[in-house]
Amino acid sequence: MCVALILASASPRRAELLASAGFTFTVRTAEVDESPRGGEGPEAYVLRVARAKARAVAAGCRKSDSVVLGADTTVVVDGEILGKPEGRSDAIRMLKSLSGRVHEVLTGVALIAGSVEQSEVVTTRVRLLPITMDEINWYLDTGEPDGKAGAYAIQGHAARFIDWIEGSWSNVVGLPVATVYQMLKKVT
Repeated sequence: MCVALILASASPRRAELLASAGFTFTVRTAEVDESPRGGEGPEAYVLRVARAKARAVAAGCRKSDSVVLGADTTVVVDGEILGKPEGRSDAIRMLKSLSGRVHEVLTGVALIAGSVEQSEVVTTRVRLLPITMDEINWYLDTGEPDGKAGAYAIQGHAARFIDWIEGSWSNVVGLPVATVYQMLKKVT
């Protein structure tokens, strides 16, 4: 049975962000293809995946008063989408490419309430300090980069490498909470 707000994501970070902001919700996940398509830009990519997650879960809901929230986050540097690393060497490649540079974190957010669907992309700019191979190896040994877009978590050990951000901190974690709140106010 569906309830008022349903988070269509398996991400524990998204659930933590919603809970810490005082939202009551349930979690339902659906298997969707999260691989970028040829020629697909970063904004189109995160919107497609967020919408696919929300639509897949909404299709299984029968109550018209349910609101389904789907989201997808990626890291972008030089136009390249840096998703979740596929092993240690891929994580090293990602962290080297981010070292000492500004990159963007994009999150696609999709809300479905009955027949109404809203979606938005939120972008945050982040600068990592230059990091050495010893620091990269230390960080990888923590296990924290596993399953994280761009191979880092701003809310964890990687915080020591973050020089500054411009935009939503919660967006970098995986869900722009203020944007979600504003979108929810429009559909509820």
